[in-house]
Amino acid sequence: METSWDDESLTALRVALSTRAGAVVDLVRGRLTDEVLQLVGDALIAAIDDHVDGAHQVAAECAAALRVRDWTGDDDLADQLEAAVGMSATPMLRPVAVDLEELSSLLEGDPAYGGGRIDLRTGDTWPTMIFDDVVDDEADDEADDEADDDPDRWLYVPCAGSRAGYRDMELFIESVADPAVADRLDIAICGRGAFRRFKDVLSRWPDEVHRYWLFADERRRGRARGWLADQGYRVRGPRGLVP
Repeated sequence: METSWDDESLTALRVALSTRAGAVVDLVRGRLTDEVLQLVGDALIAAIDDHVDGAHQVAAECAAALRVRDWTGDDDLADQLEAAVGMSATPMLRPVAVDLEELSSLLEGDPAYGGGRIDLRTGDTWPTMIFDDVVDDEADDEADDEADDDPDRWLYVPCAGSRAGYRDMELFIESVADPAVADRLDIAICGRGAFRRFKDVLSRWPDEVHRYWLFADERRRGRARGWLADQGYRVRGPRGLVP
């Protein structure tokens, strides 16, 4: 199965996401495939805020595609897109400028290192070990300790482990068109060391490697967005795009 987003076009998309919201509209127009829906959704909301021509139509199309796909977090993003184009009320969620990739790393990283926190003022994510080291270096009185536990400043992020990531591999294998390739990957994920073996076997087919990372990234972003919504928050938009 081929992807409509090769390395060159995906690089152009990521540059657009990190610089100008308006450029995203032209890049994804007519190309709102499952590979990029979560990736571009926040930028489309920012494009609407910036009154970019065509942003409303593309955002509505993205929302519809998210409803159809219906992965974890898709409905939450669709709600925000539909509110941005005036199709529904704005979700009653507090905005926070968090990076979903960073949040996903806290949620689905190694359980031995144990989750972390989001600084609700800045959107910065802090893995538990790094946060504890900084606190140990800086805290010198009870007032500092209380500030570190301020629920208006910090949102604790638990570590759910790798179960969802394993499920991503299973679902990806189901989408592989070549039965022989799918069979080898299915064998690779059996038993301990499944993630390493899966990646080693998958590396024999570069096109499938590219497709897998797009697939897994979309699903991780959606899970991070869904978790954030459950806590009462929504992404404020790509950093640098929304004040």
